[in-house]
Amino acid sequence: MRKSILLIGLTALVLAVYALYLAYDAGEFRSVDNLHPGSCRKIPGVPGAEDITLHSDWEVALVSSFDRRAAMDGSIRPGGIFAWALDGSMDAPVNLTADAGIDFRPHGISLFVGPDGRATLFVINHPGESLFGTQPEVGPSAPAHTVEVFDLDGMSLVHRETLAHKSTMISPNDIVAVDHQRFYFTNDHGSAPGWKRTLEDWLRLGWANAVYFDGVEFHEAADGLSYANGINLSPDATRLYVAEVTHGRIREYARDAETGVLEELRRIDVGFGVDNIEVDPDTGELMLGGHVKLLTFTRHAQDANVPAPSQAARVRLKDSPQVETVFLDDGELISGASVATRREGVLLVGSVFEPHMIVCRAGAG
Repeated sequence: MRKSILLIGLTALVLAVYALYLAYDAGEFRSVDNLHPGSCRKIPGVPGAEDITLHSDWEVALVSSFDRRAAMDGSIRPGGIFAWALDGSMDAPVNLTADAGIDFRPHGISLFVGPDGRATLFVINHPGESLFGTQPEVGPSAPAHTVEVFDLDGMSLVHRETLAHKSTMISPNDIVAVDHQRFYFTNDHGSAPGWKRTLEDWLRLGWANAVYFDGVEFHEAADGLSYANGINLSPDATRLYVAEVTHGRIREYARDAETGVLEELRRIDVGFGVDNIEVDPDTGELMLGGHVKLLTFTRHAQDANVPAPSQAARVRLKDSPQVETVFLDDGELISGASVATRREGVLLVGSVFEPHMIVCRAGAG
């Protein structure tokens, strides 16, 4: 009896210590002092603006939007890809996929613009499984996840093709284009929804991966990742970056341009739950959006009344990378930030659940 009591006590102690460690590592004890660069305001009309990318030649942002709260409540609405002018000349974001059906549920996006100006948009889509859902919503033969490929013709998106691969698209999250045909994407989990995924989350197991599509076939490019999230390329496409949200870090890989094969170079700690990664095409600096307190974000995902602090940071990639916080909010302006990008004093921040994104303009009063 005494041995049983001792064993139960030791088990409880181990669990308590792990819970404290997890809460500390998840940022739950961090204080948040708001840092808003310039004047910041909400831009409504883009619920769940989970990913935002800038056109390299135009002063236009493309926004991936899906109302995840409505979906979680059983009222699924078509998502959309929106355009918004950085100079504020648009009265509201414009839906470029207004004719999309209910199975269009965009997540990560990536825009490739060639030297001739031709532009291709790649979109992670979840036609058969909503984010934070637990059960597939399609038959066994239909794909739960796809990559939708669009040609950007002026301010119109023309659907080109749908790509799907059941064995490699386990839980696709973000995507980065190499050219008009090739891309990488992350699987944020290595297991399907259920108890294994729960175990993967809470123990932060390295079951996630990154996958490469060479224009013909899908190949695993990197494994052993813990909640792989944002993914992006350096301007010269020789480096690839992958965010590990539950470890608050980025993995940097050298990339073989011919084969797409990756070789890990280093791991960069950024100090918060980094979600998506954007890259400055001129400097190669990374712009990160993410979560200050990961466990609070989990509560926010279940209850919109629970604010979750948001953070954006810039990473200068040197021998010793420098991480600079450029935006910090306690969750009142925007909760659960997932992406941040900026150009010439304009900062855009989107989130997983909020009914708006925000824009901050440096020097504006």
